[in-house]
Amino acid sequence: MRSYILAIMMLLVPFESVVASDDRPNIVFILADDLGIGDVECYGGERCQIDTPNIDALAGGGLRFTDAHVNASVCGPTRAAIMTGRYPWRLGKAQPGGAWGFVGPRFVTSTFTLGKMFQGAGYRTGYVGKWHLGTEMTTKDGKVQSETNVDYKKPLKIGPPQYGFDDSFILPGSLDMYPYAFARNNVWQGEVTAQKGWSAFNRVGPAEKDFQDHEVLETFYREGESFIDGQQEGKPFFLYLALTGPHTPTSPGKAFQGKSELGVYGDFVTEVDHAVERVVNALKSKGCYENTLVLFSSDHGAASYAGNILKATPGQIRLLEKQGHFSSGPHRGYKFSVYEGGLRVPLVAHWPKVIEPGGESAALVGMNDLMATFAEVAELKLNPISAPDSISFARLLRNPGLDGVRRNLIMQSTGPFVVRDGNWKLCLCPGSGTHGRYGNEPPSDDAWRTALERFGAAPLSSDLNKSPFVQLFNLTNDPHEDHNLAADHPDRVADMVALLRKQIRDGRSTSGPTLTNDRDGININQRLPAFVRKQLK
Repeated sequence: MRSYILAIMMLLVPFESVVASDDRPNIVFILADDLGIGDVECYGGERCQIDTPNIDALAGGGLRFTDAHVNASVCGPTRAAIMTGRYPWRLGKAQPGGAWGFVGPRFVTSTFTLGKMFQGAGYRTGYVGKWHLGTEMTTKDGKVQSETNVDYKKPLKIGPPQYGFDDSFILPGSLDMYPYAFARNNVWQGEVTAQKGWSAFNRVGPAEKDFQDHEVLETFYREGESFIDGQQEGKPFFLYLALTGPHTPTSPGKAFQGKSELGVYGDFVTEVDHAVERVVNALKSKGCYENTLVLFSSDHGAASYAGNILKATPGQIRLLEKQGHFSSGPHRGYKFSVYEGGLRVPLVAHWPKVIEPGGESAALVGMNDLMATFAEVAELKLNPISAPDSISFARLLRNPGLDGVRRNLIMQSTGPFVVRDGNWKLCLCPGSGTHGRYGNEPPSDDAWRTALERFGAAPLSSDLNKSPFVQLFNLTNDPHEDHNLAADHPDRVADMVALLRKQIRDGRSTSGPTLTNDRDGININQRLPAFVRKQLK
């Protein structure tokens, strides 16, 4: 009974104590959308043909992480992990909704989030930009929201305010996902009376009558500036600025068209870089630059179908590579894949009062670690059931030469699991972990057929977690993931599979009481092709 009461108390009190000093920092988190690690010059070096002076200056005046990873190479799960400090596969199924930006809430409103954490600590909280964590919209017929029944004259029932954000200005989904309309504090802006679509996929759907794709990025960094400018002196704030670039449609503002010698893709990345400049200048104008922690990152690697051709074109990113620009840097793969090009991202931290200029950390970091890190920076102590997959890297901000605390990390492509353990990386699939429709190789189905031929018999379920159905890489001497060592190290494979099973079973990856996943029956063999399932004994 005592343990039961303790658990209930922990649910009600998500952090144990607040030791609020007078100089707690402001925190600004800027998240780009589909920005590859090689799209930033201070990471890509000579293989980057885009100037990113403002992100580079942020890194030069602060700290650059070189082994930072998202939790999935697709945006929704990564954003859920950032917001909750939990691996996204632990969460329940999204609540009912329609297609694209009409998707229902990703998790229930009682979920402990970054917004709620900062609100409870006395911070003013703001969210600006792409949301893509689901909303509940008011409908005309009382049915589940879709392209045809939303009442845009009435506010959202569930949006950022229900997850702890005092001020919010969002696009429900990505820039190529209707509805193409903004919502401020859950209230739709303008008149959503048009039908529009943009380059790339040309998804035509409901839109605000004056909405223009090339104006969205500027709208968001202007809203970020406004949030910073409106803050009360002496009260700390948290701003989550979720940019929409360089995600398709590749839509740089008019002032940035033609700015990059690389072409329109370079123009869009240039405007993303400019957004960082605008935020920094706003902090300086407000007089809070010195004591503001700014983190900049991306939600996963670059999309292989994006580039200078405005229509989404399979593999067109290789045309940029022919021009000498490699969005994935020295890594293999792109968005959607199990490889580092889809999972390894830039992560820059800048805090003039604390972080020494020019630092670099090779520590393993996951985006799920932001909640615990922000909590420590804001002088909070999370209770043992909050953010159960989040490990603070705050000590690295002061001393980047220290070893990181994190030793392992669970990730995913569009389905298959990926396990990091030290410098070993295990991919629980034989190929790229995705269908390959847009340029990732080898495509999932092709790789599975080849593996089945090599195996030479109908496999058992347990066989799927061994060679030739898995890939094991040592990133120390194989950063491009060219040499699959699974057949040579079966014990290492087995240990990493056991690690994944334990973290699923425990409901957490940090120390603390065993927890329950929101989703039952999590299978470590995610999204097997139908022809593989049919052959299983």
